[in-house]
Amino acid sequence: MPIELPANIVLPIFAAVIILGIFLILKLTKDKTRNISTLRLFIQIMAVPLMFLGLIIGPFYTELWLPMGITPRNLLLGANFFGTQFPDGLTVPFMACYYSNGRTITCGLWQLQAYIFPYYNYANGYNAVYSIAGIEKIAMTIALLISASIVFGKAFCGWICPFGLYMDILTRIRKFFRFRRLHISDKSNAKIAQLRYIALAVALIISVILSSYAIFGTEFIPGTTPAGPTGQSGYSGALNEPFCLVCPMRPLCILAECSVGLMKFSYIEAIGAQSPFWISSFYVSSLNLIILIVITILALMHRRIFCRICPLGGLISLFSTFTPFKQIALTKLEKNEQKCKKCGVCKRVCPTQATDVYEKKDGDVTESKCILCARCLETCPNEGALSLKFAGKTVMDSRNWLE
Repeated sequence: MPIELPANIVLPIFAAVIILGIFLILKLTKDKTRNISTLRLFIQIMAVPLMFLGLIIGPFYTELWLPMGITPRNLLLGANFFGTQFPDGLTVPFMACYYSNGRTITCGLWQLQAYIFPYYNYANGYNAVYSIAGIEKIAMTIALLISASIVFGKAFCGWICPFGLYMDILTRIRKFFRFRRLHISDKSNAKIAQLRYIALAVALIISVILSSYAIFGTEFIPGTTPAGPTGQSGYSGALNEPFCLVCPMRPLCILAECSVGLMKFSYIEAIGAQSPFWISSFYVSSLNLIILIVITILALMHRRIFCRICPLGGLISLFSTFTPFKQIALTKLEKNEQKCKKCGVCKRVCPTQATDVYEKKDGDVTESKCILCARCLETCPNEGALSLKFAGKTVMDSRNWLE
């Protein structure tokens, strides 16, 4: 059972644990080709309770959500930052599932879909009160996503995203049991990567179609006119946030919280009891559970498989690795052609099969598939051939570990 303590006590202690852990890893790791990977794994693990901040500092046992469990769903970081105008949590560019973590921080893709349909121009929903119009909420969400992407880019995917951690753990399991790895050619990988943008476009287009009454004043699909003060409609229970219906992070987060007692599985089970394949469950449904199982099996066969089709990752890529954002992005992976010996190690170890790090001759080699995990940098045996830079300053660079 979580112990609720004041944030001014918990957060400094938690920060001290993180700092101490980073120091010990950097000092005590003997295998220098795993130094950064060990550090990254530690930060990924520490990020899980930190990103779902309520899991550390509460408040627990809130009366409104008590039937669902002790998950603290009323710690509104967004409200703290933006008053009552942004009550769904602070927008972040990684899979911080709204359905399980409450309203501390929230996946930006969930917000984009929700603010199109069903909460475009309706004041209430999910016990949140919106005091601004949908277009303004969408603008705020996009502004926060762009800002975060420009500053850190896809380092959010490589170092913080909890679903990325899940896939990294599955990769370690595969290596431990020596399962054979699925081979995907670079050409096929490039084609698969385009699915990110297709999934993103489809999710947003469906949301616009469902919200046509609120946006355009007419229904494109009969029965989608909001009925009631919360903006719900006949279709809203089944189709709110279309991508969230198939997102594997949603059931993973919820089942993880159920397993440690933060949510009541009996409540979630009752919600989806109407039919064994009822897709409209707000929590765990047959559809998203099947997709989680499929992604889990594929992730056991190949590294970071979901990152290649993740629409949120695609959205971050648009705001960090494409013009004009690429020119002003602060976090970059750079290559020094004069020091590169073309050994190909960087290409072989990349978990998402990014190719620019090997094929490009010089300069910024950060591309849309790169998650800035720095695995290429830590395994590169050529001194200074690769470097991770922030605002033009070198944070880390490759070392000659052969000597």
